[in-house]
Amino acid sequence: MKRRLFIGSVARELGLNPKTIRYYEGIGLLPEAGRSSSGYRVYSPEVLNRLKFIKQAQRLGFRLSEIKEILLLKDSGTEPCVHVKEFTTEKIKALEGLIRESSALRDNLKMLLRRWSRKSGKKAVICPHIESTVPADIGTKKKSRRKRGR
Repeated sequence: MKRRLFIGSVARELGLNPKTIRYYEGIGLLPEAGRSSSGYRVYSPEVLNRLKFIKQAQRLGFRLSEIKEILLLKDSGTEPCVHVKEFTTEKIKALEGLIRESSALRDNLKMLLRRWSRKSGKKAVICPHIESTVPADIGTKKKSRRKRGR
């Protein structure tokens, strides 16, 4: 007989909350669990590898929707690595943009501190240091959210 795992043992082994496992099942990341005679969820040992994959993909910054897409491809017999490469390229571009924005923010905050000793001749509504600072281009460009047609 094949080894069956109850949700609690799966959760403990992987350091997950059982609610998380039920959620993953509910959104289609995991196949629907079998049930014991008393109605408890039971999983095959293969679910451990799938959950380990999900956790590792999340650590790398993949969203659950992307992970689901990868898993669906794999389940259909298609090699998902081409899609993983596309996702990875997009993530790198997004991170590079965040790094640029963070650097500009850091530079603006440093400028604010350098000007701190100067008194602004203007009367401030709340804080003259912030109100008299003209930040560089932080968040002035509209961000377009590109939708993928997948």
